[in-house]
Amino acid sequence: MPHSKAIDKTKVIGDFKTHDSDTGSCDVQIALLSARINHLTEHLRTHRKDFHTRRGLLAMASRRRKLLDYLKKHDLSKYNEMLQRLNLRR
Repeated sequence: MPHSKAIDKTKVIGDFKTHDSDTGSCDVQIALLSARINHLTEHLRTHRKDFHTRRGLLAMASRRRKLLDYLKKHDLSKYNEMLQRLNLRR
């Protein structure tokens, strides 16, 4: 059963892609992970004891952190742009 507040992947990919067939660049992966992290954070606000989801959330946050570190090492200006666009603090 699909959720009413599900993540619209095509919209996120469209906002962050670098060229027409881009679906897996670092920017897109970070944006998709951020959308999923925000969605799960809202879920955990109502279901505080859902520890399986909490574990998945922590894994996603770790993966996003690693991708952001990679982006920072290779393209600092794009890293700063991503932080601004996604409202992430660092």
